[in-house]
Amino acid sequence: MLRGIITLTVLAAGIAGASAATLDTVKQRGTLVCGVSTGFAGFSAPDSQGNFKGLDVDYCRALAAGVLGDPAKVRYVALTAQNRFTALQSGEIDVLYRNSTQTFLRGTTLGLRQGPVNFYDGQGFVVKKDLGVKELKDLKGATVCVAQGTTHEVTLGDYGRANGIDWKPLVFDRVDTMYQTFFGGRCDAMTQDASALAGAVATAAPKADDYVVLPQTISKEPLGPFTRNGDEVWSDIITWLHYGLIEAEELGVTQANTDEMAKSQIPAIQRLLGASGDLGSRLGLDNKWLLAAIKAGGNYGEIFERNVGKASPLKLERGLNATWSKGGLMYAIPFK
Repeated sequence: MLRGIITLTVLAAGIAGASAATLDTVKQRGTLVCGVSTGFAGFSAPDSQGNFKGLDVDYCRALAAGVLGDPAKVRYVALTAQNRFTALQSGEIDVLYRNSTQTFLRGTTLGLRQGPVNFYDGQGFVVKKDLGVKELKDLKGATVCVAQGTTHEVTLGDYGRANGIDWKPLVFDRVDTMYQTFFGGRCDAMTQDASALAGAVATAAPKADDYVVLPQTISKEPLGPFTRNGDEVWSDIITWLHYGLIEAEELGVTQANTDEMAKSQIPAIQRLLGASGDLGSRLGLDNKWLLAAIKAGGNYGEIFERNVGKASPLKLERGLNATWSKGGLMYAIPFK
């Protein structure tokens, strides 16, 4: 019996050590290594100075601020659809924030954990306006550009077979090459997440007004971060970072007013910003970690609007990405 107790104690200690592995590594290194896209307008793409910008990038910055106290302490690793999960599995990156769709198979076969959805999307199609395409059935026999190693490639085939649309996929291993090919006129249509198509038209099309993203979508594409299995504390930090950004929007905490709101007498705001509750220490962090994260780039609504919303080149509606109180799906689990 004693041997069993000792074994269980050692096992528990080993699990506890493993569960905080990435957090310890990041703290010791002093830099967060964040996996992002090679170029996805509005989510993660380098600007003219080579600095990454976008919604996913702002999550990396918020995470670095919360864990390391400085949103600039991030090294970005640009990944393709083919090598993104391998990079996380091998430990090359600490977290994957790369517009990656969460699915059953990805959640059960990769040895990775899917974090909360930070953008609800759907697979859409973009065509040139002068083709006169109004709906998907008009694309029968069309050549469709699609990226390799994505859910879009599989869904394109599934939808075509189910609906009798014999489109011809033209598959690319690089998104930038796919964009060049489509806008060069080789494909009749291009399929990707609707948000990505809006970004491609806004930033890569020779003349944006010549193209239209069709209103129909053929899938659910819930996008969110990935971490490694067996790293519970780190995965919890990724989870609660997202809920913290949503909670901040719900409570009216913004990038500009964090210090003032930290003096609030409202219990929910006190817990969120670390004035009470001692919640951060339960994750191995400072109790004011979410105050630092929000101060780095704002709440979820601010991050959305700046990168993909009406104030951005993509000009997307909040839609499903609005908070639950405004008809959307974004809902924060209570901080208590």
